[in-house]
Amino acid sequence: MAVPSPPFSLSKHSLSNSPSFHASNPPLDPSKASALGTQNAIGSKANLGGVEQTHLRLWNNLKKNSDLRLQASRERPGLTKELKSDKSERMERIKRGSDLFDEMKQRFLSFKKHKYMQNLELYEKLAKGQAPKFMVIACADSRVCPSSILGFQPGEAFVVRNVANMVPPYENGPSETNAGLEFAVNSLKVENILVIGHSQCGGIRALMSMHDDVETSSLIGSWVSVGMNARVRTKAATKLLNFDQQCKHCEKESVNCSLANLLTYPWVEEKVRNGELAIHGGYYDFVDCAFEKWTLDYEESNLKDKGGRVAVKDRAFWF
Repeated sequence: MAVPSPPFSLSKHSLSNSPSFHASNPPLDPSKASALGTQNAIGSKANLGGVEQTHLRLWNNLKKNSDLRLQASRERPGLTKELKSDKSERMERIKRGSDLFDEMKQRFLSFKKHKYMQNLELYEKLAKGQAPKFMVIACADSRVCPSSILGFQPGEAFVVRNVANMVPPYENGPSETNAGLEFAVNSLKVENILVIGHSQCGGIRALMSMHDDVETSSLIGSWVSVGMNARVRTKAATKLLNFDQQCKHCEKESVNCSLANLLTYPWVEEKVRNGELAIHGGYYDFVDCAFEKWTLDYEESNLKDKGGRVAVKDRAFWF
């Protein structure tokens, strides 16, 4: 059997060029050479197999991830649709809000052109001060605008609006309503105070739904409890009526309760007694578009005794 030649040889020239290398390699044993060749062949196949396995694993992972993404897109089409729907709704709300202000802008420009510019002398006078004859206390309900239903022009009425058009008594302490009252009576020196109630008042329904022995912790409940006397009187006078009819009765009774509370303010009572100030009640029925008006009769009212009632005069119906 022939001995295979070594894979490389060293020439004398190469040895002479390498001073630190003085001995030649020993001859390779034929059996060891065969074993070494076999080992190298096996190692090469093993390395090749490892590379192929690595490539196979990478391919399987990529395919698995692709399948998962495909499965997710198939199983959750509603999620994408839902996100698109939410975005569309947000854009629609933004557009509606923009449209509302565009409309408001046109209304203002129309007011400026047709009212302000055509009554420039009036508005120049109002820019220097106001001297209204009326103070109006009305409900904050969007369906009850005193200037619209009674035709008040700019400068004619000092208006305060709150839930259920209520006036708290003097002893209840400061509120935005009696702050406006003080300014209107003592600074603007209005000659009339008009308290306007109205049909289907949500504040009065809240008042009529309260229990006598339960104190509410809500802001609305705390506020409308100002009219508790009106509720008690309504319950006593309307026992045979249904809830809606009781509420309508209380809507008017609460106005009289507010008229009585106005007289608890010393500077209001003094001006009423001296004839410098008149107090009126009103009721606007926007279901039938009718208006009822009355005036407090100070001389005939009995407010000194507990449970005293106001007397009214000059009642009129406009329909």
